[in-house]
Amino acid sequence: MTKPVLASRTELADLMGPPDANNNGTVFGGRILQMVDKAAGVCAMRHAGNPVVTVAMDRVEFLVPIYLGELVTVEAQVNYVGRSSMEIGVEVYAENLDRGTRRHTNTCLVTMVALDKKGKPRRVPGLRLRTPEEEKRWSAADARRKSRK
Repeated sequence: MTKPVLASRTELADLMGPPDANNNGTVFGGRILQMVDKAAGVCAMRHAGNPVVTVAMDRVEFLVPIYLGELVTVEAQVNYVGRSSMEIGVEVYAENLDRGTRRHTNTCLVTMVALDKKGKPRRVPGLRLRTPEEEKRWSAADARRKSRK
């Protein structure tokens, strides 16, 4: 069985308030990583159809700061699947609602593993690639996986 990338694509958003920011008015990196992990987890659960755990976060890149009062949107999609693991690509955007401007702020790769009822790794469905962009993401993820081994 295979599932298309679109079937598990996930988007989460939250308005950044005072508890999310430091004294300079910029959002804590840990708060953004929490959102990244949640979006990646939902995306992976949608693909796997069962619980997942986070195994690794690679290439966390904070490109520009996010400010208090901005709307943060986290977009996640499955890039690659193995037997029980999935690489989830996550992009983060901040939107200044007063100005109507939106900018890309972060990129991250998250590896999730599907679990069965006993907490052991479980096989996940294959990934059906439909666009050149999806094929490009798959190839890049496969190359990363091979270089780690």
